[in-house]
Amino acid sequence: MDFLIGLLQAILQTALSPITAAFVLAAIGLNIHFGFTGLMNMGQAGFMLVGGYGFVISVMGGLGFFPSILISMLAAALFALLLGIPTLKLRGDYLAIVTIGAAEIIRMTARLANLSPITGGPSGIQSPQFREEFNALSPLPEGRTSFLSLDYVNTGVDDWWSRIVAWGLVILFLIVTWLLMRSPWGRVLKGIREDEDAVRSLGKNTFSYKMQALMIGGVMGGFGGIIMAFPAAINPDGMGRATTFNLWMIMLLGGAATILGPLLGSILFFVVRLVITSVAGEFVPDSILNAQQTEIVSWILIGLMLMLLVIFRPQGILGNKKELSFNV
Repeated sequence: MDFLIGLLQAILQTALSPITAAFVLAAIGLNIHFGFTGLMNMGQAGFMLVGGYGFVISVMGGLGFFPSILISMLAAALFALLLGIPTLKLRGDYLAIVTIGAAEIIRMTARLANLSPITGGPSGIQSPQFREEFNALSPLPEGRTSFLSLDYVNTGVDDWWSRIVAWGLVILFLIVTWLLMRSPWGRVLKGIREDEDAVRSLGKNTFSYKMQALMIGGVMGGFGGIIMAFPAAINPDGMGRATTFNLWMIMLLGGAATILGPLLGSILFFVVRLVITSVAGEFVPDSILNAQQTEIVSWILIGLMLMLLVIFRPQGILGNKKELSFNV
């Protein structure tokens, strides 16, 4: 019974974690790219790095919190512009190749020892160095607060303020995405995804629409990078190829081209991993599986579950099979 209670509490902590919210934000952006527009962006982690570092470096340079947010958004939008100009007139696989390479270029550049005074190099930048501006905005009183068996400081490193802002952004971006996809602009994006030539024949500038979608989804990914940096640090290796892979898994799990798919997929992704490792750690002896091996097994099982999901329910948990006609 104690194990079950502890597991339920750990699940709640994971579901409300800022890291989970950061992945939801980045997955919403990826869903705009692929789910609604059909753009094969395989480098969403690159947008997270650009947005995150744009914010962190600006704050540490003394620009203030809100100007730094603007710099982060502009950096992510510029990154999308540089990626999109040479590739968006081509088919989706070319965009996939370019985005993978571009994200790796950003990651390896941030790791350069010569840039350590700016980016922190391979070790990154610890959050206490750039959180002061964020913490100063907190309206919460000093001290700790308990809620639903969760107990955190109101404002600090692992705090309620970060969670409120992170999940507030998730709600905001979900509403924005819902409104955009119900608008004529969103319907054009879906038309491009299903048959770009038909949309072009109606006189629509499909290149412009795809560029707008790439920039909007990239900015959302940048916000995911900012939120991901708050709990501990911004680190180039923390937003690498594995992060993009996890984002694709989250989007496909929840359902591409759905509003709530990224939210459900992200929570399930982290909770399933937690349940697998917790149950194995509790009931499987170390002589059979130690902690490191359990972590590896959890990834294997998640991969198998994703394969089964794609085979038997390719639209994801919330998806609609009619939304799977991608012109890529």
